[in-house]
Amino acid sequence: MNKEMKVILAEELKSYTRFYRGNLVNCLTGAKPAFLAGTKSENGLSNLALFTNVFHLGADPALIGYVQRPVGQSGDTFRNIEATQCFTLSLVTEEIAAAAHQTSARYPSEVSEFEACNLKEEYLSDFFAPAVAESPLQIGLRLFQIVPMEVNDTKLIISKVEWIKIKASMLQEDGNLNFEGQHAVNVLGLENYYALNFIGHKAYAKV
Repeated sequence: MNKEMKVILAEELKSYTRFYRGNLVNCLTGAKPAFLAGTKSENGLSNLALFTNVFHLGADPALIGYVQRPVGQSGDTFRNIEATQCFTLSLVTEEIAAAAHQTSARYPSEVSEFEACNLKEEYLSDFFAPAVAESPLQIGLRLFQIVPMEVNDTKLIISKVEWIKIKASMLQEDGNLNFEGQHAVNVLGLENYYALNFIGHKAYAKV
């Protein structure tokens, strides 16, 4: 075996401290795109939360999913989504990365993270949930399905894309998006931020 490699078996993983094990396991799947999820409660209070577990589920219909951790006292985002059936995702860039990270602090429910973190609410037409005005990519989403996962009390949240607001220079001729040009950031684990570096486009693979 390569001496530069370390093998960690499940029993050893269990022996680590909660903090160390949490950092390690959170980092295993690599850096992920950072988005801010914008919601509003039924009584009109806006909420903003940092999401790093967003993924594409399908293009026709256009579906986006995320995994909702067990809802506790800080579950305002999910409660708002469940109550109002809609939310937004706004891409995090280097310009707003510090403010985006600050939204993960446990603010009281009556405090809007938009205001607390100096980010501006933006609305498209009559869509109820706010997006982040400073973001070059905003997505309006309508709740489609909540799938409970008994293994660890998480939920798969599936939503339909209602609208997309995008900076024109980000959209390329073939439908691809230029994330590097907008200085989008990825998050590794819970608190490590990375800049994107485009290394090239590959043609559709054929045998």
